[in-house]
Amino acid sequence: MIHIVAATQDYEAWLARFFPLHAPDLAFKRERMADPNDPFPFFRGTYYRWPAVWAATCPELVSAPRVAGVGDLHVENFGTWRDVDGRLCWGVNDFDEADEIPYTSDLVRLAASARLARKSGALDIKTSDACRVILDGYRDALAAGGTPFVLEEHHPDLRTVGMASERAPIRFWAKLTKLLDEPVIDPPPAARDALVRELPSDARAPAFRFRARAGMGSLGRPRFVALVEWRGGGVCREAKAIAPPAAEWAGGTAEHATSKLAEGVERAVRAPDPFYRVEAGWVLRRLAPRCSRIELDHLKKIDTGRVLTAMGAETANVHLGTPGAASAVLRHVVRLPAGWLERSAKNAAAAVERDWQAWRYARNSKG
Repeated sequence: MIHIVAATQDYEAWLARFFPLHAPDLAFKRERMADPNDPFPFFRGTYYRWPAVWAATCPELVSAPRVAGVGDLHVENFGTWRDVDGRLCWGVNDFDEADEIPYTSDLVRLAASARLARKSGALDIKTSDACRVILDGYRDALAAGGTPFVLEEHHPDLRTVGMASERAPIRFWAKLTKLLDEPVIDPPPAARDALVRELPSDARAPAFRFRARAGMGSLGRPRFVALVEWRGGGVCREAKAIAPPAAEWAGGTAEHATSKLAEGVERAVRAPDPFYRVEAGWVLRRLAPRCSRIELDHLKKIDTGRVLTAMGAETANVHLGTPGAASAVLRHVVRLPAGWLERSAKNAAAAVERDWQAWRYARNSKG
């Protein structure tokens, strides 16, 4: 594999072909990736490196059945939203890197993320136990044909996290409306028009702002919000620029590649977010209390084993968007040797940590 610094520079140059990158966000991302105590931000910020890490550390898994996968799957890529009936739902939060991949890639990446999160003190579960419950949830959901996670009368642990006080409306709006202190900005016409269409039809003209320092892997991409006071309360919509999955860059097949985000969301087994959609190169979503990614710190409130079981099941919900996935995957996974996921997750996590150390060394050498 080429050095992580060279890979990063090459990937960013490729990404800049699709939209102008936001330099301050990129600088912030590079700084966070060099955290001396925690490799997890580096892991989240470098999905473009994963295809190479995956192929080098898990070559025996690369030929597994291919499915419509998440790609950038990890323990912090799950969140909540409201469906068309207003019910609180839970599942994969970000499909930016959705792609057709071996089903094993998503599972190994999820398990590796749990291992790295444990090393940083964010999760308290052994890698062997994490892999066992992820696989249990995944296989059971595949066999059952998948089930959406609706947090009304079911899944009390996930509901506890989804309704946590840290995600309460007053805190949410206090943080989001700080964007109004930032300079007024005029988004690109396609983003501006899409944002306006997503707002209530009788809302007054919104305030547009750039939303900086949001996310991790997507830092550097243009991201705009439209905020407006409507019928007694705040309303906000976000537009984030999309690009083909990073795996296309890594595989050298990106010349005519397109984003698979919309396809990944539409085909998954879920009660969908009616505000989450793709239009003219932008992914649009509603920003509202308890409609966002769930951070690692919030997961400490509930049983780690149960939430990882749910993450395994939700991974199956996404993979089931591929016709025939259940039978093909179930036939394949039973033939894999005992302990395959634990070994693969440990090997992949170790490779990520080596890249992290190399990144930090290069940063320190420059400065």
